[in-house]
Amino acid sequence: MKKAVLPSLREKKRYLAFEIISQYKFDFMTVKNAILSSCQLFLGQLGMAKAGIIVLADNFDNKKQKGLIRVNNKYINELKASLALINKINNKNIIIKSLGVSGILKKAYDKYIKGG
Repeated sequence: MKKAVLPSLREKKRYLAFEIISQYKFDFMTVKNAILSSCQLFLGQLGMAKAGIIVLADNFDNKKQKGLIRVNNKYINELKASLALINKINNKNIIIKSLGVSGILKKAYDKYIKGG
């Protein structure tokens, strides 16, 4: 019988809400690839593994160009820095703005994606 991991040993995660400011619209996979490649350049492979960065597909709003990224709570500032380094997607100028951070997925979605 497999035992569950104790809460004190689990990875603590946060959800960072972001918005893409551009005159163009981008699909989820394009945005995800740009974010992950920027994080890869900034953090390296080991940093990416420790940060546990996941761009959440279900929480990306195509119309508003907003989404959520799951990250380890110790790597929030590194994720924000790597997002700030992205200035082009498909040779089109963009700005990725961090809207906020939450420890609860539903709260992050309701406050930053749905509400704002």
